Amino acid sequence: PYSWSAIGSAAFCGALIGMERQLRGKPVGIRTSVLIILGTYLFLATAFMLHGDVIDHSRVVGQIITGIGFLGAGVMLAKDGAVVGVTSAATIWVLASIGVVIATNNLLAAIKLSILVVGILYGVDVLEAKFKSLSKGVHRHVKIYSKRYYRGNKKEAERHD
Repeated sequence: PYSWSAIGSAAFCGALIGMERQLRGKPVGIRTSVLIILGTYLFLATAFMLHGDVIDHSRVVGQIITGIGFLGAGVMLAKDGAVVGVTSAATIWVLASIGVVIATNNLLAAIKLSILVVGILYGVDVLEAKFKSLSKGVHRHVKIYSKRYYRGNKKEAERHD
């Protein structure tokens, strides 16, 4: 089941999505994107080569999803009271799903999905920049102050009671 066309599609799809991320200075660039899609493809293509009564390919997909979840969680972090990296984590998740699509030999669908992902990642930012109302409340940073901060600043403490 390993084929050069599938490997090439994995590299192309990963490079396409990764380039969008890398050019905009976001996590999950070209290398990471290609490796996630290629790795997912290889795991599932290898599972398809296994034969026997107890082989369940859907379990391999489930384990891939679990492993990718850990990668995604590693990209997200709390910064100044706000969670950042959620889009990067979601990108990692969709990269793995594209690897699954490639492993099922739906190469054209994988390429179309990659173009759609780039359109979403780039296009939503363009829309948010054009229409400020789209980003209201979603990307607002919330500061969390400690009691120690309020002890030294009575006016602020009264404002937040």
